[in-house]
Amino acid sequence: MSKGFNKDKNSEFEYIDNVQELLKKYKKIKKYQKSSLFAVKTMDGTEDYVSKLVEEGEELGNLTKYY
Repeated sequence: MSKGFNKDKNSEFEYIDNVQELLKKYKKIKKYQKSSLFAVKTMDGTEDYVSKLVEEGEELGNLTKYY
């Protein structure tokens, strides 16, 4: 009888670690977006970090529509 998808317990832990890293990054970005420094930079036009992430997300979103 087959073992199915050959899931390894270590791969599940790696997945959980990757999710934890993404959550940390997400929380830091959201905290930065709520800060007054972010507001000043967006008004000034010098904010690059979040705007690049948004553009990248829009590109990926447009690419996945065709698949």
